[in-house]
Amino acid sequence: MINVKRFGLHRLDPPRRGARRMSVRSLIVLVAALFAAGTAAVLFIQPASSHGTSIAQPSRHYSCWERWGSDFQNPDMATEDPMCWAAWQNDTNAMWNWNGLYREQVGGNHQAAVPDNQLCSGGQTGGTRYAALDTPGPWKTTQVNANFTFTNWDQANHGADYYRIYVTRQGYNAQTDALDWADLELVRDTGDIDPGVGRTPPTGGGTLVDIPVAAPNRTGHHVVYMIWQASHQDQTFYACSDVWFGSGQPSGDPTTTPGEPTDDPTSDDPTDEPTTGGPGNGYACAATATVNSWGSGATVTVKVANTGSQAIHNWMLHWKWASTGVTVANIWNAEHSTMGDMEMAEPAGWNQSIAVGGSIEFGFNVSGSVGGAPAFECLPS
Repeated sequence: MINVKRFGLHRLDPPRRGARRMSVRSLIVLVAALFAAGTAAVLFIQPASSHGTSIAQPSRHYSCWERWGSDFQNPDMATEDPMCWAAWQNDTNAMWNWNGLYREQVGGNHQAAVPDNQLCSGGQTGGTRYAALDTPGPWKTTQVNANFTFTNWDQANHGADYYRIYVTRQGYNAQTDALDWADLELVRDTGDIDPGVGRTPPTGGGTLVDIPVAAPNRTGHHVVYMIWQASHQDQTFYACSDVWFGSGQPSGDPTTTPGEPTDDPTSDDPTDEPTTGGPGNGYACAATATVNSWGSGATVTVKVANTGSQAIHNWMLHWKWASTGVTVANIWNAEHSTMGDMEMAEPAGWNQSIAVGGSIEFGFNVSGSVGGAPAFECLPS
C-alpha cells in the first residue's frame, strides 16, 4: 500500500489500494534487428499503441477533435467554438494527440504532480501542449442528469488500477474559474478493472469502460474530472469534460451524449487518421530510419514522408527507447524534447510542411547501445 500525504485534502485523493499488476501489454513494438559496428540498416518504423481518453462525456481535447478534426482550418471555429479555436491555435497536437494526455511515475500523488489551475492539462504534461485546456470559459457542454454514465475509451486495453471520477461542487463557475482540487467532489472510485473488461467499440479497437456516476443537487455548467490510473505501468491519464445539469443549456451545445467513437483513429487506410487520431481529410505520414551503429552509440537518419492525399502543414514524431541508458546527444533539422520517457521530434520550422508525395529528413546522434529502431508515432496536421 502506498501512503501518500494529501495536503489536507484526503477526501479528494485516497491512497491507492493493492499492488500494481505486471504489464499485460507492451507499449513498444520492438523491431528485431542487430547492427554490426559501422553497418547501416533501413527499417520501417511501425506505429505505437494508442492510449485513450473519456468520450462520454467527451474530454475537452477529444470533443474539439471530434467536432473540428476534419475541418480544423474552417474560420467559423473562431466564432462558433471559441474555446476549441484557442486550443487549436495554442497547439494543434493537443487535439491530434487526444489520447496521449498522461503523466508517468506519479506514484498515486496526483495533487503533488498536478497543481491547482492545471488539472485539465495534467499539470501541463508535455510542456504547453495542453495548456489551453486549463482556461475557463464557454466550453461546449453535454447535457446530463444527476445520474449518468461516464465512458472512457481504453484504446490499448491498458486496464486500470482505478478510475476516479470527480464533479465540481455546486457554485463553481466554469466560465471564470480555472479548476482547483478544492472545487471537486469525488463521486466514484472504481477500484481495479482488468484489461479488456467493458464494451467493444464499433471501430478503433480497445475497450469502452462505462462508469455509472451519481452527482445530485447540481445545475448548470460543471466539469467532470477523470483520473485513470492505468494498470500496465505507472501511467496516469487526466481529463476534463464539460457537462450541463438540468435545463437551460446554451444554444449550439450538444443535446445528447456521444456514447461511441464514430471514427477509427487506428485504420490502416492511408486517407484516415494515424494511430494517435490525427486530422482527417487525407492527412497521413510514415517514416523510415537509417541507423548507423558503433556499439556505444549510433547515428539515426529519419525520413518523414507524406503518405496522404493532402499537404502536411506540421508533423511530430513520438518514440520510446527499447533499452535504458539511451539518450539523444544532438539533433539536426528538427527540435527534440521529452515527456517522461517519451522522446519527441518536431520540425525545425522551415521543414514543417511536406507536399503530397514529398518527404523531409532529419537526424540525431545517440549515446548508449541501440540494438534496434524504436516504435515511432507520426502525427501530421
